[in-house]
Amino acid sequence: MRAMNSLYHANLAAAVDAFHNAAALEPAVEAAADILADAYRAGRKVLVCGNGGSAAEAAHLATEFVVRFLADRRALPAISLTASGADLTAIGNDYSFEQIFSRQVEAYGQPGDVLMVFSSSGNSENLRLALQAANGQGLKSVSLLGRDGGFCAGLATVDVVVAESVTARIQEVHLLILHTLCGLVEQRLFG
Repeated sequence: MRAMNSLYHANLAAAVDAFHNAAALEPAVEAAADILADAYRAGRKVLVCGNGGSAAEAAHLATEFVVRFLADRRALPAISLTASGADLTAIGNDYSFEQIFSRQVEAYGQPGDVLMVFSSSGNSENLRLALQAANGQGLKSVSLLGRDGGFCAGLATVDVVVAESVTARIQEVHLLILHTLCGLVEQRLFG
């Protein structure tokens, strides 16, 4: 039998602390849900992006909106800007990696749409440029960031900053937040 001071238990304790600290994020999460629900009520769409594990979380959010979360309801339009390897590699090759998301925001974003970015550091240049592109095109935006929000903090309509220093803890809280957003949007739109 292994000792109770295993890495598993250490991670569990750290996750519990991170979730406890995330209680303070409720107003920002509610504001983000309002932005998403208002866009869907107006017939708009959501664009999502991130890098690495954050790309997986962005894609997860898009899937929950397109398919369903808890309610059996109509599909909600959400596009993961990480989904097309052809777009990503062409933009990266012909322009730069820093423009892989902003170029797609330019292509797909319309006034009233929402851009949602995920970043555990907040210091991804491609996300900063995507947020700037969204602002320039009349999109609202939501940032799920970590640590101190990095240089992406303050660029979105609403920032939800998980003030943890360990990437795994940030991503775990981001997952809770994305599931909460899905539930809140479904409540606001479908009761």
